[in-house]
Amino acid sequence: MGFKTADMPPVDPAQYESMPFMERMRVLATHWAEYGFGSPKTSHMFYVYKLVAFILGGVAVVGLTTPGLGGFGNVASWWGELIVYQKLMVWTILFEILGLASSSGPLAFKFKPLIGGCLYFTRRKTLRLPPWPSKVPFTRGDHRTTFDVGLYYIILATLLFLLIGPGVQTAALPGSEAGLLPQWALLTYVALIIVMGLRDRVVFLAARSEQYVAVMFFFGILSNHVDMILAAKIAMVTIWVGAGISKFGQHFENVVPPMMSNTPWVTSLRFKRALYKNYPNDLRPSKLSWVMAHVGGTVVELVLPLVLLFSTNSTITWLAIAGMVVFHIFIISTFPLAVPLEWNVFFIFAAVWIFGGFPAWDGYGIGDVSSPWLLAAIVLPFVVFPILGNLRPDLVSFLPSMRQYAGNWASATWAFRGDAAEDKLNEHLVKYNANQVDQLSGAFGKDIAEIFMQKAMAWRTMHSQGRGLMSLMMRHLDRLENYRIREGEFVCTLLVGWEFGDAHLHNEQTIEAVQKRCNFAPGECIVAWVESQPIHRKTQEYKVIDAALGVVERGYWNVEEVVAEQPWLPNGPAPHTVTWRKPGYTPAGDQVHPETRKNVTTRNHVAA
Repeated sequence: MGFKTADMPPVDPAQYESMPFMERMRVLATHWAEYGFGSPKTSHMFYVYKLVAFILGGVAVVGLTTPGLGGFGNVASWWGELIVYQKLMVWTILFEILGLASSSGPLAFKFKPLIGGCLYFTRRKTLRLPPWPSKVPFTRGDHRTTFDVGLYYIILATLLFLLIGPGVQTAALPGSEAGLLPQWALLTYVALIIVMGLRDRVVFLAARSEQYVAVMFFFGILSNHVDMILAAKIAMVTIWVGAGISKFGQHFENVVPPMMSNTPWVTSLRFKRALYKNYPNDLRPSKLSWVMAHVGGTVVELVLPLVLLFSTNSTITWLAIAGMVVFHIFIISTFPLAVPLEWNVFFIFAAVWIFGGFPAWDGYGIGDVSSPWLLAAIVLPFVVFPILGNLRPDLVSFLPSMRQYAGNWASATWAFRGDAAEDKLNEHLVKYNANQVDQLSGAFGKDIAEIFMQKAMAWRTMHSQGRGLMSLMMRHLDRLENYRIREGEFVCTLLVGWEFGDAHLHNEQTIEAVQKRCNFAPGECIVAWVESQPIHRKTQEYKVIDAALGVVERGYWNVEEVVAEQPWLPNGPAPHTVTWRKPGYTPAGDQVHPETRKNVTTRNHVAA
């Protein structure tokens, strides 16, 4: 790829749309294997500049607003001060909740403007997604109100207060001139973000609350700094280990090849081709990808964090710290889509600061907790959501489930019948970002913009869920070529201003809110949606949703059978089983092309 120019697939943009849709997927997936998304490296430099601003800004804020640290002339005195960790955590949260961190910029398909986040959260009548509107009082509705905007501003003010205010002297940390952040202010933020989460789970998740809220809560209630540090250690270890456990199975090895193919510093085509079984004919992951996924990923995230938590040996501990630092640097260097880079930077800092600055052999080990009952109370909130989320993924977002990067995500594909149907999103929704194809068209023209949009779909088909989702589209659309088929995360980010790979943010609730405003006709907007795979099952449950009709079909597929297919599905729809269908509904593709029912099993009570 060039620094200022994109690497385009070997197709004539003017003739591209005349190709059968699945043939386009083959061309684009094959091109992705060698060149990734193909965006110019200037796209990546945006994130480099942003990371530099994030790091320097965080250090500057801490040094200028915390007089007890001794200023920049005595940086060595900062070592071992817990307030440095606290303030940089607040700085990271502020970056996230504003939309400046994850889900920003061109790699999150935001081009003009480069962020969503606060542009949506401060605007009335944008979509709002309460998690339990029928059960929690005062949370009904699907649009942002003056109350929601005001609450968001109060949360920002609380974070700014925590960030720029000096530390306070406290008995929890005797002898420290820098002190700690006021406990009442920490608890105020926790209460406010929970209230906001009940009103709108998008803002709650955008603040990366699954990473920080419980830590801030324990900092707010504990009276012993040793217990506070142990809470921070346990939080980090459960996040790492939870992510490691989530990589069990066949999803993650399908994540590694397209991720590495899209890594800007990996330029060897020979290496990229080696990530696949037999490029270009077989784009399933190779043994090399399996080793990178499960040795370089799963094993590292399971072993090194436990070493950090229990080791009392200085050399072993620092080697484990170095291992986790390298691990996060590697993730940053791949520029993963949704670009959660600042979180990785914070974890690099925290690994050094918490496990190196407060080591177990200096009285900060698990055995130094003030009470075993307190230890149990600290561990509980950090493990309950990962356990529940892996057993019942339908109840918990994949973020609190700690399945970052694992490939085992709830996912969706949206299909709009022609440009006019997709244009309804621009015409009838209050939002800040225009449809991505319109953002791109202004710079590259419609033909090239459409190729980039569909390359995102080719990327999805290189993952386990994408093959199942496209199989559903082949059956439920009369012709794939009649529709604009879009990656669900890109639709999500323009609807609600933020996305992180969690299709729970664009499920039936979101579709109903969109339908209320856009009034799609039957067959005009079709969404294929699949839930994450539970850890104890071999299947994933799917549903097909017609925006005008609601859920029209439910079923499941066996993960082993889906990952055995090629991204462009040369054998037709991947095997799946239909368990329920809306009475009177027949998939359009089954009517026009009966052969699409090949490999599809129907239960006795479902009309074939």
